[in-house]
Amino acid sequence: MTKYSEKASEKVEEALHEKNEGTIKTGSGKKVTSRKQAIAIGLSEARKEGAKVPKKKN
Repeated sequence: MTKYSEKASEKVEEALHEKNEGTIKTGSGKKVTSRKQAIAIGLSEARKEGAKVPKKKN
């Protein structure tokens, strides 16, 4: 498993928590239902804040 920074792990944990509450939204405004999608959003937010996260796969 890939090792992420502490900050990235916190962002992913936060995104998963929001998913379970039903408050996290996609870019188009729809509710996130997929666990994978919530993780991707958390990693994306961590990347924007400059956390150590591997590059996106295409």
